[in-house]
Amino acid sequence: MSNESIILKSDDRLSIDQAAKLLRDGELVGMPTETVYGLAADALNEAAVAKVFEAKERPSFDPLIVHVPDTDRADKLAHFNKQAQCLAEAFWPGPMTLVLPRKSDEQGRPIVPDLVTAGLGSVGIRVPDHPVALALLQASNCPLAAPSANKFGSISPTLAQHVVDELDRKVSVVLDGGPCGRGVESTVVRVTGGGAEVLRLGALPVELVEEVVGGLVKVCAPSSSPGAQAKPSPGMVDRHYAPGTPMRLFDSLDALKSFEPAGRWALLCVGPEPEAAERFEVMRNLSESGDLAFAAARLFSTLRELDGMALDGIAALSVAREGLGRAINDRLSRGSM
Repeated sequence: MSNESIILKSDDRLSIDQAAKLLRDGELVGMPTETVYGLAADALNEAAVAKVFEAKERPSFDPLIVHVPDTDRADKLAHFNKQAQCLAEAFWPGPMTLVLPRKSDEQGRPIVPDLVTAGLGSVGIRVPDHPVALALLQASNCPLAAPSANKFGSISPTLAQHVVDELDRKVSVVLDGGPCGRGVESTVVRVTGGGAEVLRLGALPVELVEEVVGGLVKVCAPSSSPGAQAKPSPGMVDRHYAPGTPMRLFDSLDALKSFEPAGRWALLCVGPEPEAAERFEVMRNLSESGDLAFAAARLFSTLRELDGMALDGIAALSVAREGLGRAINDRLSRGSM
């Protein structure tokens, strides 16, 4: 059986129903979202969730984000205060994950299992803004734990084929929803009684969160060492989203100009071609016009392309430190040496 046989066209209702049945049976499904492709499992089935950790080779201290089709379904799993409600109304469906206190059943047992939340009293939830993901959530009738469908720490997938290339038979089927429109993961916002903070930069700019919250929002730094302590959000270790090829991030054009690449290096940039470009054997410009949304959508697929070119290294030039530029720089920084 060829690899292509596990990729299903998502515009076929039979494909959605097949994938939904697999999820109800405890299997794993590659699911497109507007951010990246997720490796979905029934979030309330601990055996299925364990398969996610095994397939991704993911440490248990790193919690999973639970996807639901609407706010009503989210409210069954977590406690919403007024601020959380305002954020959900503003950005769902969309690329924002809310970390909220999780609810318990009538017997006092947490509804979302400890394996999903790394044993923490909070759970990350979001409503994806993608028709295939929403259709699958409705058809499966279960919340879906769906981290990025790749090995832990590597480049996130933005095409169905990326999922197959990396996970192969560890996933039952992959629904092909085309290229992911956002291209970087969701912004993770933790809401507490005292306010809100961003645990992971992502596709929703911090500035938009601040408009709803009504003030500056703290952005938490990733951990300098993974350790075994549970993280409040995925994507909080300092080495993440990394290609196999050594990558080096340059914070300024002056720093790039002083670099002399030895061997076959590629230059990755955004905006006008930098003066030092002629030193590099390969150049990839994510957006010559400087469109950060377009650049973010192409980031991971371009890194995968460069990673397959047997290069000695990738030199990445940082982008504007505002809006989506903060998330792009974050991914480049944590994928670098």
